[in-house]
Amino acid sequence: MLEKIKVLSKAYAEDTVANRRHLHTHPELSFQEYNTALFVASRLRDMGLAPQEGVADTGVVVMIEGKNPDSRVVALRADMDALPIIEANEVSYKSQNPGVMHACGHDVHTSSLLSTARILNELKDDFEGTVKLIFQPGEEKIPGGASLMIKEGVLQNPTPASILGQHVAPNVPVGKIGFREGMYMASTDELYLTVKGKGGHGAMPDTLIDPILIASHIIVGLQQVISRNRKPAAPSVLSFGKVIANGATNVIPNEVYIEGTFRCMDEEWREEGWKRITKIAQGLAEAMGGSCEVEVRKGYPFLKNHPELTRRTKAAAVAYMGAENVIDLDLWLAGEDFAFYSQVTDACFYRLGTRNEARGIVSGVHTPTFDIDESALEIGPGLMAWLALEELKIS
Repeated sequence: MLEKIKVLSKAYAEDTVANRRHLHTHPELSFQEYNTALFVASRLRDMGLAPQEGVADTGVVVMIEGKNPDSRVVALRADMDALPIIEANEVSYKSQNPGVMHACGHDVHTSSLLSTARILNELKDDFEGTVKLIFQPGEEKIPGGASLMIKEGVLQNPTPASILGQHVAPNVPVGKIGFREGMYMASTDELYLTVKGKGGHGAMPDTLIDPILIASHIIVGLQQVISRNRKPAAPSVLSFGKVIANGATNVIPNEVYIEGTFRCMDEEWREEGWKRITKIAQGLAEAMGGSCEVEVRKGYPFLKNHPELTRRTKAAAVAYMGAENVIDLDLWLAGEDFAFYSQVTDACFYRLGTRNEARGIVSGVHTPTFDIDESALEIGPGLMAWLALEELKIS
């Protein structure tokens, strides 16, 4: 079976690349993946499959049934949305949608899973059980398409025993695969602070309550949430990426807006962190004569890879790729809405190497120059098909 899958994955690689380039050329933002969903459903119907469309509005789900389909069910997931980034790559498949780019590899995930579907469909007389393929919208935007699809029953009727997700890894050389058991990725919460004071002429500071000065103290002061309040063994990050004052060289505004992110891998500390952020920000503002409104928008939970499932999946990857091509991953404090699945069922989220330094393919995700070595597209579909079929064998 392994060799059959490798042969098919190689045979379909040209189509996988073509699908990826089509998706890359026509990216759509989170929860706006209407044409992407139509494209996915069309490709699935071309295989003789019957996709369910409109799950969480733009999601697509399809079942591939082998012999004895009720014996065991395994789910595979790919995300479909792009990012609000202007692409800087000069390639034939450059984004044609201004300001929108597949800068996180979701075009890779979707095209790979389409070819995985094709492989599994061709081999359906050779395995027992059912593989449920989930093409998911809105990974990049709270509340996350995974949470919406779960609410609409994507993990029911039938209920998968486990779910696997594959994500590009621009820091991992092409030809290699990465795994990590247990905690892997962080919860992601968005912070919105409004610092209020009393504005006026910059030459008359004694008549003002300077919200810029207050905001500066808040940004610096909140770092103690990580350095002095967090347990040293609990990974956590607090970063601020947006500050808007809208004053001038000699004009102090009435308000300053601050936006940031809070990430961790412990739900108890997560809630404690929210409280401390709010208390410190409001206390500092009040001590300096102003005020601060704090809004915490709860994002994705932390992502945990089920240890036993991950060990099995890693062993299967070794059989497919060779031990020298399967590596261990470090903790990563980025967020991923696949975490919602991991909170509901046994889950394994692994990484597909896409880096090629010799060809200059080194840019990270969420950058205008992100791209992949497309030879990864010969590996990804077959590997995912193999991992799914190995999971179907578990009794």
